[in-house]
Amino acid sequence: MRVADRLIQREASWRELERLVDQVSERHIRRCQPADVLRLGQLYRGVCSDLMLAESYDLPRDTVAYLHGLVGRAHNALYRAQGFHFRDWGRVLFDSAPRTLRSDPALRLAAAVFVVSFLICALVAAAQPEFSRQVVGDKVLESIDHMYSRPIESLSKEGAGRDDTAMAGFYIQHNTSIGLKCFAWGILFGVGSLFQLLSNGIVLGTLFGSMAVSPHASNFFTFVTAHTSFELTAVVVAGAAGLRMGWGLIDTQGQSRPASLRREATRALPALGASVVLFVLAAFIEGFISASALPYWAKASVAILSALVIAAFLSLGGRGGNRRPGAG
Repeated sequence: MRVADRLIQREASWRELERLVDQVSERHIRRCQPADVLRLGQLYRGVCSDLMLAESYDLPRDTVAYLHGLVGRAHNALYRAQGFHFRDWGRVLFDSAPRTLRSDPALRLAAAVFVVSFLICALVAAAQPEFSRQVVGDKVLESIDHMYSRPIESLSKEGAGRDDTAMAGFYIQHNTSIGLKCFAWGILFGVGSLFQLLSNGIVLGTLFGSMAVSPHASNFFTFVTAHTSFELTAVVVAGAAGLRMGWGLIDTQGQSRPASLRREATRALPALGASVVLFVLAAFIEGFISASALPYWAKASVAILSALVIAAFLSLGGRGGNRRPGAG
């Protein structure tokens, strides 16, 4: 049978493919029937072969151009980018992220490194003032002490022109940069993330311990209490994402190191996204609540509520709903 005759017999398949492509274009491919999607794939592979034959045997250019257009439309229908959907983003944040974090030993290791170093340095700094000078230096201690030398209430009354939105933006930039460092340095087989967690735990613990015994302790804790729950948790979650990425370079599961790194980096993305959200929430609280003249009990209530939200997110997130078979 001549190639031209065979292609003529294939015209019915081309028309069927056109119909399915039009159907998919009108409706999202996820809303199509599974049988239609499978048939679309079969017809697409068939028309690709038809196009190859048409070009190889130098058939009329009109036929070749028609097949080129049909292949392009079918390819776009099957593989086009689906764009951004808030529903998908919400599913990753509230379903994938908490389930991944609950089962990830990297989160437990990150929390242990950060919390233990924070608590030890806070206790030592509170008991031994010389320790704080050795860790952060006299200039940093003097700067922090001066910063909180006056009550927040008095500063709020004087700062009638204060731009809380601008400050929140600054805190977002500053805080997320810390989190991204904790994540990105995981590329060094996870050692970089461990170092970032340890160094942040040491410095922050030292400052908290030093200020706890300072004459200006009440001013300090009045400012930091409200946003601490979100901010410190975000550091730990970002570090856990970095450890997960670094682990891909150690346990390759038979893949090449670049492929294993891509696999674990993809798995770490929900945790990284959760940490970014926590940093943003902390920044807004720091800009609008921590620096306000609200009484301490109100700020402490925000901190407690934030801690409860985090506990609910990690313990309950991803447990409900109808998940697809095979979902983790």
